[in-house]
Amino acid sequence: MLGLLLARAGVQVTVLEKHGDFLRDFRGDTVHASTLTVLDELGLGEEFTALPTVRYVETLTAQLDAGEVPVSDLRWLPGPHQHIALVPQWDFLGLVAEAGRRERAYNLVMNAEVTELLREQKRVVGVRYRHDGLDHDMIADLVVACDGRDSTVASAANLTPRQFGTPMDVEWFRLPRRQQDPANAIGRLTRDAVLVLIDRGDYFQIGYLIKKGTDRVLREAGIGAFRSHIALALPWLADRVETLTSFEDVRLLTVRLSRARRWYADGLLIIGDAAHAMSPVGGVGINLAIQDALAAGRIVGPKLANRTLTRATLRRVQLRRWSPTALTQALQRAAHRVLQARLSSAGTEQAATTSLPLPARLLRRFPLLRAIPALLVGLGVLPEHAPRWAMTQVSKTR
Repeated sequence: MLGLLLARAGVQVTVLEKHGDFLRDFRGDTVHASTLTVLDELGLGEEFTALPTVRYVETLTAQLDAGEVPVSDLRWLPGPHQHIALVPQWDFLGLVAEAGRRERAYNLVMNAEVTELLREQKRVVGVRYRHDGLDHDMIADLVVACDGRDSTVASAANLTPRQFGTPMDVEWFRLPRRQQDPANAIGRLTRDAVLVLIDRGDYFQIGYLIKKGTDRVLREAGIGAFRSHIALALPWLADRVETLTSFEDVRLLTVRLSRARRWYADGLLIIGDAAHAMSPVGGVGINLAIQDALAAGRIVGPKLANRTLTRATLRRVQLRRWSPTALTQALQRAAHRVLQARLSSAGTEQAATTSLPLPARLLRRFPLLRAIPALLVGLGVLPEHAPRWAMTQVSKTR
């Protein structure tokens, strides 16, 4: 996304992608209303809507032992997108990459793994990357690291993140979906389990929350025991758990929550998970990274085009995105404490209560309250917009 914006600012930009394609099993596939609005602003909304894999969600519900609770109603959102889009992330990445390829100033190199930073004295002046079995050097006015929570670039620049403890990890797997099954996104809280189900059309992508560090114990108990846990928590899917033939079908996501103290150095900027790894709570990771890219593009793009980029410019990006990131992570940490209590009490009489907790009763009784989680998840704390100079379909290099 940042590469597309910079190219539209007239900046010659090269995106180095480590993999040969985007066809990997991403676990987060939610594109929220704030990002959908940006796609419209960039002239990509119709292309996104035309993707055959897109599904839209207007409400989020939780299934408790005591009954079903409506948690969030996205129809309260302002603007044209009163929903969240569920789309395989490889299709979303492919769409943005193709939009970049239409820009004269944009170059995408696949199978290009950055291995180290190039420096002149203390300033970052480029990167060394591996491509087709050979090492290549690329000199640049600015290097931007978007290489995830295990960022090679951030590590090489000693931009070490502060780690926040998390109480859980997530086991991800798929189960077939049938036409009569519930649609939309579903949270399932039982006396023994916490799960989230994402409707992907012909199957559910399911996340099963476990206590931090208990993956080995779970796997040692065998796939049969795991299937029994899932069938007990989701009786309406019990006839399909046999499709999990082994733990090869179950992938562990080690949940991490972190934030770098500084997101920049001379000639270098880090954004997205490289700057702040997000918890899966709320499914906001993709959209927060997009917000970073928008802010970076708007602030850095004109300065790069005019060759007036300074360290203070990079600092402005962090100042712009620090507060919404910190607040979102604070909300996630609060949710973690609730989940920790639930996971710690799994199987006890305390967890087996058949009465709805007060927040659930309030959400049931007062529909307007469902707008609060809708705003926090659908739009985020500080939604960004595309800069005006990027709102054209094809730009020319300055």
